[in-house]
Amino acid sequence: MKGSAKGRYGLQFMVELALQAGRGPVLVTTVAERQDLPPKFIRVLLGSLKSAGLVKVQRGPSGGCELARHPSTISALQVLEALEGRLGAGEPEPGSTPGARAVRELWNRSTGAARTVLAHTTLADLAARQQDLEVDTQGYSI
Repeated sequence: MKGSAKGRYGLQFMVELALQAGRGPVLVTTVAERQDLPPKFIRVLLGSLKSAGLVKVQRGPSGGCELARHPSTISALQVLEALEGRLGAGEPEPGSTPGARAVRELWNRSTGAARTVLAHTTLADLAARQQDLEVDTQGYSI
């Protein structure tokens, strides 16, 4: 499952917010720089994430954005569905041939498996893994 740029960038953005959780609002430009993401694209994502109740945005000189809830209560599935809609929705209706039914069954099973993995992976899990990977790539043992 490759996913769209919107979903990938959105998850990267949310993982960075999880890494910064508890420190107050973070500037979009700071997140963009740390994650090598386009700031304009992040601003586009913010509307959907805010509407879904996943982020809070504070305007003004000490403003920025932060998670609306603890990272352990936000799943990767919630983030992706806030940005892209229900995972697996909008699939074309296959024909009635045996091959089409077999492919539809496979697609349904694989989508269900992906939804399960994403639903059971929280932003806290991803942030912890990101920290492990950053330590590992710097040559330190985990």
